[in-house]
Amino acid sequence: MYVIIGFISGIVSGMGMGGGTILILLLSIFMNLDQHEAQAINLVFFIPTAISAIIIGIKNKNIQWKLAIPIVIAGIIGAAISAKISTKMDVGLLRKLFGIFLLIIACYEIYSWYKMYIREKNRHTKNKN
Repeated sequence: MYVIIGFISGIVSGMGMGGGTILILLLSIFMNLDQHEAQAINLVFFIPTAISAIIIGIKNKNIQWKLAIPIVIAGIIGAAISAKISTKMDVGLLRKLFGIFLLIIACYEIYSWYKMYIREKNRHTKNKN
């Protein structure tokens, strides 16, 4: 089961869609790990998958370094602060906050899909006229 979870998370991660989010969700649901353990495993998972995605991004010249560097620095600072805070949090609260985060992502994805659907529908309507 761990191999399947890792494979699914790796695929999602390679596509740049947040494989760690899927990993935490799958580890929590199917392997009954508490949120702290799932997040810690996610951090270990993230390093090699991110390195492989970075290498491919560099080869394809998809990385804008002037944008990436300040984002990376801010991300490191934010990760350090939030890791310190999350280790002090109750697991139940952490799970609820993670669930809210997933709901927000789901709403955003549905909204993005809907906008794309409407845009395509309008484009097809214009082409028929």
